[in-house]
Amino acid sequence: MKYLLLIGDGMADNPIEALGGKTPLQYAATPVIDNLANRGRVGSVRTIPEDLPAGSDTGILSIFGADPNRYYTGRAPLEAAASGISLAPGSAAYRCNMVTYEDTPLPFAEKRILSHSAAGIEGEASIALIEALFSDPRFAPAAEAAGLSVHPAPSFRHMAVQTGADLRDIRLRPPHDHLGEPIGPILPSGNETADNLKSLMELAHTILDDHPINRARREAGQLPANGIWIWAEGTAVELPNFPAKYGKIGGVISAVPLCHGIGRLMGLLPISVPGATGELHTNYEGKVEAAVHSLLTNGDFVAVHVEAPDECTHNGDLDGKLQAIEWLDSRVMAYLLKCLDQAGITEYRILYLADHKTLMATRGHDGEPVPFLLYDSRNNQNSGQTYCEADGEQGEYLPHGTVLMDLLFGDNA
Repeated sequence: MKYLLLIGDGMADNPIEALGGKTPLQYAATPVIDNLANRGRVGSVRTIPEDLPAGSDTGILSIFGADPNRYYTGRAPLEAAASGISLAPGSAAYRCNMVTYEDTPLPFAEKRILSHSAAGIEGEASIALIEALFSDPRFAPAAEAAGLSVHPAPSFRHMAVQTGADLRDIRLRPPHDHLGEPIGPILPSGNETADNLKSLMELAHTILDDHPINRARREAGQLPANGIWIWAEGTAVELPNFPAKYGKIGGVISAVPLCHGIGRLMGLLPISVPGATGELHTNYEGKVEAAVHSLLTNGDFVAVHVEAPDECTHNGDLDGKLQAIEWLDSRVMAYLLKCLDQAGITEYRILYLADHKTLMATRGHDGEPVPFLLYDSRNNQNSGQTYCEADGEQGEYLPHGTVLMDLLFGDNA
């Protein structure tokens, strides 16, 4: 028996007037997934504990069986683990996003974030900007005085580490939950560490705003990466060992460091796929092929994470979210079933769900329950269900996402 976990990041949503009162999952054409739902089990699950922030960090920890109430110290340490960054005692990790602030003469605190990802800036441009910033003669001594260093990544998602960090009472907000809002009320606050980070963010905007790369991006009609946003603070974390807990070995396929970090910390193999971007246009088929290869060579379990629905929602792109959901059906699930058949894998279970809701209405995360689908290739019932929020609410309700792996690996599908 082979076991597959497929996560469509942020694909669950609330009804949308522009879709005739349907959610994107209800509106999108997903015949393959709906056929599996008809033949499987559909229910709803709370992946986000009620007293914790809604995000992929808490949601995916929960799905993998690591109770966020026990293990969550912040998002950044999970992402740092993906790059092999270890945190010394007294140090903290942060996500350091490249972001776009609006081009206005307003004071820094009155500006708005237009994009939490600088329109998905990638590769050498993002690395060049963050390295230029941290080597700038104005910024470098300020960062050194604050004990802050950066670990560049070929995307908008850089990592920062701070020695001697005091996280008591600190408040750092995720930029994707506050798009279009004046940043004053959401800038770092709560203690002296926050004040230092806020000063560094303002200085970074001054330096990056007129960088040649950003001048070229504006001339090309692209959003500039004219600032950084520091958030997702946390200290070192240890997670339960997945093979020891569930008796299964395997891998995690994703384009985002968070998933690879969680996988690495839990004893699973992080698997990168060429052309996987974390955006709408990504290598869906490559992820499927890597998943089947992992099942044939690296144990009986594999997780595939697709970021596209979440990023499209944060960008206010409803058409993109619908397209991502439909490609999860046609380019992921349909192709997966074909590849499993070609590989001679006939007995398998698939758990398919969102890690959390991401709402088109707010462009931010929501911690309400999400629908899940459990399919067993050996069963062929006719439930009449589809995979959507409404049908999930009509099925069984799981109050804790930490039971999902037990459900996937259990004797009864």
